[in-house]
Amino acid sequence: MSEAPQTPFVDFDRAQWSELAASAPLPLTNDDVVRLRGLGDPIDLAEVDAVYRPLSSLLQMYVAATRGLHHATGAFLRGIAARTPYVVGVAGSVAVGKSSTSRLLRELLSRFPETPSVALVTTDGFLYPNAELERRGLMGRKGFPESFDRRAMLRFIEAVKSGAPVVRAPVYSHLTYDIVPGRCIEVRNPDVLIVEGLNVLQPARAGAHTPLVVSDFFDFSIYVDARPEDVKQWYIQRFLTLKETAFQHERSYFRKYASLSREEAIQTASHIWDTINAPNLLTNIAPTRGRATLVLTKDGSHRMRRMRLRKL
Repeated sequence: MSEAPQTPFVDFDRAQWSELAASAPLPLTNDDVVRLRGLGDPIDLAEVDAVYRPLSSLLQMYVAATRGLHHATGAFLRGIAARTPYVVGVAGSVAVGKSSTSRLLRELLSRFPETPSVALVTTDGFLYPNAELERRGLMGRKGFPESFDRRAMLRFIEAVKSGAPVVRAPVYSHLTYDIVPGRCIEVRNPDVLIVEGLNVLQPARAGAHTPLVVSDFFDFSIYVDARPEDVKQWYIQRFLTLKETAFQHERSYFRKYASLSREEAIQTASHIWDTINAPNLLTNIAPTRGRATLVLTKDGSHRMRRMRLRKL
């Protein structure tokens, strides 16, 4: 482990990080990893062993310490409200693998006896419906901060952190590329809640209705990082896979891309990346990296190569 002076972070390379939880069990199988990994993410059991086993052990320590602080504070104040869920935010670009990270953490954390109840919510459900995005002229900026109902997101996380027994979040369909009317996810006061999304680490906007933002209620946050040029290639490869699978579905919003030739699909995906995803990444998402508790940096093969943890 190398600890540079005058930095609020401690840096680990892959080998140093993987040694941190040598005695912790790995409760997942290769079939589990295949089931949990995202489209285009070649993560395997060795990667889970080297990266996510130490991370889940670290998060367990943070959860336990927070519970200890809650008990101590309750004793000092002679009574305090019941504990609330420990909230973990996971941020990063489109196609960088944050969904795999979130699902793996949910699975690993739920297998610890101290945190059997782990919920996962993605902020896609808080996108405005397509009709509203069209009305606001924002369909070409879907995924940008202004395309989300930030007040609804904030109300959701405030309710979770208030200890509400049941909190509901909207459901988003990647098939129809829209909010599913009448459907919701119920979060029932879990031990841990993972909130995954592009812009979950966004700071407050100047002149905003409230100075509070979703990340103010996070107990721990993770930013999944990679070079933009690598993420672009992963995005294109994912687009090519979807062209042969989900885009073929008759209800798919992107069915118009299903008949493209490979070269046409590559050009289309590259154009979407260059005009929408890259500007969003460079302008809105990447600048929030320094706000994370932990930055996980990938190399061009999707393998984590560096971990940067904020000092306590």
